[in-house]
Amino acid sequence: MKIDISTSTCIQCDRCIKVCPSEVFAKSEAGAPNIRNIEFCIKCGHCVAICPTDAITHESFPKEKIHNFDRKELPTSEQLMFLLKSRRSRRIFTKEPVPEYLIDQIVEAAHRAPTASNSQRVSYKVITDPEQLKMVSDYTIKTFSKIGSLLNFPLIKPFIKLFAPAVAKYIPAFKEMENEYKSGKDIILRGATALVLIYTPKNQHFGCADANLAYQNGSLMAETLGIGQFYTGFVLNAMAQDSKGKLLKALGIKGKVHAGMALGVPQLQFSKYIDRKEVVR
Repeated sequence: MKIDISTSTCIQCDRCIKVCPSEVFAKSEAGAPNIRNIEFCIKCGHCVAICPTDAITHESFPKEKIHNFDRKELPTSEQLMFLLKSRRSRRIFTKEPVPEYLIDQIVEAAHRAPTASNSQRVSYKVITDPEQLKMVSDYTIKTFSKIGSLLNFPLIKPFIKLFAPAVAKYIPAFKEMENEYKSGKDIILRGATALVLIYTPKNQHFGCADANLAYQNGSLMAETLGIGQFYTGFVLNAMAQDSKGKLLKALGIKGKVHAGMALGVPQLQFSKYIDRKEVVR
């Protein structure tokens, strides 16, 4: 990797020194900052983004990857807060497919989320095929059905009630979920026409945090586009029970799924937002 500082255009403002998280830049007694420990650079781009005179040339960021913008064009704090207040999880969709270009925007927004050490090792599996969507729901219901049967076993049930009452209360729910699904009601994906599974390599230490930060970005983008979405907690929970990774293999995913977003064109749009509980600080 190569980083250069132009001595003719550097104004010695030391901004690159202040923003670099890896301390690659060091103050110099005369002239442009020194570059050191270049092997520690995480390629975050802070240095080229902060330099007011474009004096820094970073091998990872050619000119076409660097874009100027006017901060006045950013949403105001009031606009952002309004978006956050109005955002809701949607579970009632039309049968109209979500346009691919909108899915692309949602994934791009998710991809813009920060990652630990700027690893950028978050990947996305976009599923729009109805058969594959049904496979995901079938798999999830089957997994919970097995759990429900196990927890309901006469020799186990008393101990579950005694030692894990929080789990025991879900035993009737598992059976109800299975019955509703058999009756034709998809309580897993709720008729969503697209599913985005967000995953990282299995050994990614901060993979869960990275993937869920990405989900939140994508969620907000979906809201601005008028696309309904909800977090697929049931699917993720079912995957967590499967040590053999059957669904992952069936979908061709090599890694660990940490977050999931069901997408659909909403039947209804909300026109009110509701205050949440008081903030606990």
